[in-house]
Amino acid sequence: MAGLGVLCAGLLYAQDKNEQLTTIPNALVKQNTLIRQAPDLTVPPTFEQSRAKLPEPLWPARPKVISCYWKTWELAFGNLHAASPANHFIAPYIDPAFNGYIFMWDTNFMALFGAYGHRAFNFQGSLDNFYHTQHADGYISREISEADGSEFFEKFNPSSTGPNVLPWAEWNYFERFQDTARLKTVFPALVAYDQWFRTNRSWPDGSYFSSGWGCGMDNQPRVPDGFSPEFSPAFMSWVDITLQQLYAGKLLLKMAAALHREADVPDIRAEVAALSVYVRRNLWDERTAFLYDRFRDGSLSKVKSIAAYWALLAEVLTPAEQQRFIAHLENPAEFARLHRVPTLSADDPAFNPDGGYWRGGVWAPTSYMVLQGLTANHQDSLAFEIGYNHLNNVVQVYQKTGMLWENYAPDKVQGNDTKNLVGWTGLVPISVLYEYVFGLRADAPRDTLTWDIRLTDAFGVKKYPFKHDGLIDLWCAQRNHPTDKPKIRIKTNTPFTLKLIWAGGSETRTIIPQ
Repeated sequence: MAGLGVLCAGLLYAQDKNEQLTTIPNALVKQNTLIRQAPDLTVPPTFEQSRAKLPEPLWPARPKVISCYWKTWELAFGNLHAASPANHFIAPYIDPAFNGYIFMWDTNFMALFGAYGHRAFNFQGSLDNFYHTQHADGYISREISEADGSEFFEKFNPSSTGPNVLPWAEWNYFERFQDTARLKTVFPALVAYDQWFRTNRSWPDGSYFSSGWGCGMDNQPRVPDGFSPEFSPAFMSWVDITLQQLYAGKLLLKMAAALHREADVPDIRAEVAALSVYVRRNLWDERTAFLYDRFRDGSLSKVKSIAAYWALLAEVLTPAEQQRFIAHLENPAEFARLHRVPTLSADDPAFNPDGGYWRGGVWAPTSYMVLQGLTANHQDSLAFEIGYNHLNNVVQVYQKTGMLWENYAPDKVQGNDTKNLVGWTGLVPISVLYEYVFGLRADAPRDTLTWDIRLTDAFGVKKYPFKHDGLIDLWCAQRNHPTDKPKIRIKTNTPFTLKLIWAGGSETRTIIPQ
């Protein structure tokens, strides 16, 4: 065994030395202070210790929704772990509870709902364990062992990293809490990673590639016959990866502006402009009003995948194109199924009404992406409709099974695959509840909280987190009709501007502590 240890140490040394010889360093990586940060080995709190610090939703007519909400937090806190000397992590973190590895893809989405619990635990810090492992050229692995910190893939494997949605999780956190210090800390790592991704994941025409595992949607029928759906790029321009890179670039430009670091991102500004043209010219099909993967010969796939809806967040389509594109979400023969939104259109031959993993399954991260995209394009009525449907189906399955699930069937009330995966499924009872059913959306840099009230039931929330230490209690009385002006009560320890919206009108109020 001692000889094996010496051999392994020698191999690791050889790999490190080879990487030093073949790596082109990125100067921004030297500004990534998280690489050198000392580990925080604090043991995370339990759910029982944390519950009083979490926001408390109130919906008297729907007690099962509230029960599901608290079950979600209980599961999430059960998946918290301390960093250890063995894995070289630097921060306590939430585990996706899947296979003993942390995932870049999963952790991004867990950070999105975890932001609501930041007073109890720093869920955002889970991402720091990825930034800490950044290579000198900007690369960050998508999957890292919780046991020993090893990376699951070799760097240049097409499945080794991504999707590049790290800027989304960080910008969401900034919009909620205006944490400029964190934004300043993570910005160099995000830009260096973006630059590595462009250098190593793009084709000569500027579009991007990945694989089934790399894009996160393992078994979608996207690649041509003869290629591995899990591991081959198949010489394709991947619609989701290309759109994600466009969206990430736009967010990095916003970060650069907020930090007065525009001089660091001229390459990203140029790429955003180029990709905006490329997507509409090469991935958009005017006849079907949809965006598709592009094959090596220039032809477009016929697979209508939820991957295309990253276009809403990327805001790349014209208003006329967007209207026709969004219409697919309202078509029962395509994406408007019993449980919305399936990851594969129901008119595809490979669609599985039971889910079939990514061949029709309804997944929290992709449905939330659609909702956020609709919000970005002022499609608030449809976002409420889809969000309400999504939450109701998840809660119905919770009522039947007492569990949350990895994904859900599109054509029946059914949970699939891994049980109690929190995990990104926590988005539904937390983020979808607050943002799309209750209609609360924070914009801390502008000191603004939008409250888009569509429920006629009485509902509210206590200890809604806003900015660094803001806490807001909100209550809306029951109404007879959606057009009735809401009767609301608000208590806050921080001033803000309230944008109140309902079916019959809107108004803006200045709210001050009392």
